[in-house]
Amino acid sequence: MTCTHLTTHELVLIESYAKINQSVAWTAQLLKRSRQTIHKVYLFLKKGSTALDYYRQYKENKKNCGRHLTRLPESQKKYVQKMVAQERTPDVIVGREDHPIACSVRTLYRLFDREIFNRSELPMKGKRKPNGHQEKRGKQAFRRSIHERDNDHHFSQEFGHLEGDTIVGHKHKSAVITLVERLSKVIITLKPVGRKALDIENRLNKWFESVPKNLFKSITFDCGKEFSNWKQISNQNDIDIYFADPGTPSQRGLNENSNGPLRRDGLPKEMDFNKVDESFIQAVATKRNHIPRKSLNYRTPIEVFLSDIDDQELSNLI
Repeated sequence: MTCTHLTTHELVLIESYAKINQSVAWTAQLLKRSRQTIHKVYLFLKKGSTALDYYRQYKENKKNCGRHLTRLPESQKKYVQKMVAQERTPDVIVGREDHPIACSVRTLYRLFDREIFNRSELPMKGKRKPNGHQEKRGKQAFRRSIHERDNDHHFSQEFGHLEGDTIVGHKHKSAVITLVERLSKVIITLKPVGRKALDIENRLNKWFESVPKNLFKSITFDCGKEFSNWKQISNQNDIDIYFADPGTPSQRGLNENSNGPLRRDGLPKEMDFNKVDESFIQAVATKRNHIPRKSLNYRTPIEVFLSDIDDQELSNLI
């Protein structure tokens, strides 16, 4: 049975009936309320109070009803602040279970909404381009389409498929090659000498010489002109190379979403990448690879990457 509180109209009627000495039973039957409810109001009115006093007390008591706001212990608050500073999202903080948090993921997000924590420190969300945006930049005239990829490989279960792109530095004078392995989500950053197709080709060839042969099976690039030497890269390193459809970054969503955090962590657009060492560029990627991901069951990309390669490949890689 649903419990409903007395309305102000009912309280006025009860006060009127009490003043003319109507019985509790009669008033309860008229208002279709229990006798105990009416009797409680009658006792309150006999003390010289009014229906308005009863309603005010009811409103004051109601403030104590319902669930109280969640308040984390100081030690847990400090831990959350520390993890957010390390680019961990609330769902990873709770789901990873490295430290007990006395609330759910949704409640932790509400704490950010209540400004218990600084929401501006959370990873950026939102669209960079409006719906219906048409890509007008240079496109590969001859390329191997992404639609041929599913016929050659099983991407959902197979390790070793990369998504690739470049992020450009100050005045478009420098670039960094970014690669993401689809299964482990591990990020690889490489520094070419320049932005031209030959520079990209040389740096990728040099990198492939340092990794075990056939560890990686394919790369999916965007249609930028810097990847126009893809046939030479494919032939020399025995790797399949595909291209996403023009203006469709969602086909390489993993790589696109990893570039934003790399920008925030130390590779902004105003930086001239020619003036920094490759060790610094790789360190930025290393930081991202040690952050747990919900999609990886709260493991880090590097943990998943190392679990998917055998001991011989690992020894060659190190």
